[in-house]
Amino acid sequence: MSLSTITVEELNSKKASDDSLELIDVRTPAEYQAVHVAFAENHPLDKLNVTTINESRSNPDQPLYVICKMGGRSAKACQQFVDAGMTNVVNVEGGTDAWVKAGFQVQRSDKKVIALDRQVRMTAGSLVLAGVLVAAIVEPAWIGLAIAGFIGGGLVFSGLTDTCGMGMALSKMPWNK
Repeated sequence: MSLSTITVEELNSKKASDDSLELIDVRTPAEYQAVHVAFAENHPLDKLNVTTINESRSNPDQPLYVICKMGGRSAKACQQFVDAGMTNVVNVEGGTDAWVKAGFQVQRSDKKVIALDRQVRMTAGSLVLAGVLVAAIVEPAWIGLAIAGFIGGGLVFSGLTDTCGMGMALSKMPWNK
């Protein structure tokens, strides 16, 4: 069974005509706190309890809309609802990023939060970089791993600055045109 989806424009239009519309945001609490759709309720994916959510809904006959950062985690959450027998669950295409880009109402925190994908790049890069440094100190003949060190350093830089040199280079490749 394929998941139902909705664009942020369609969701915003539905919300304008139906104030009882229910939207859950499955990002981490820190991501949610940084910026979220004004009427979304936070239920992190790693703690998602579909039974509790479904039982606490004010109108379980209406669709439940699910959003995350870009649509991947919300699709996983929707699948959990479908697996539990709930058929009226809808994934929001493009997630909160698309909602913000469309200029719709959000709530923001003054507190700076590093997005989860950036945290992953920083952690992965740090692990690779640490491995290269240990190899260089313990057995200098292994310094051939320097290319892995450059990749690790690039991941850390990418996570810290939210830019990606490799991504920029790959975007210029013919297959990405």
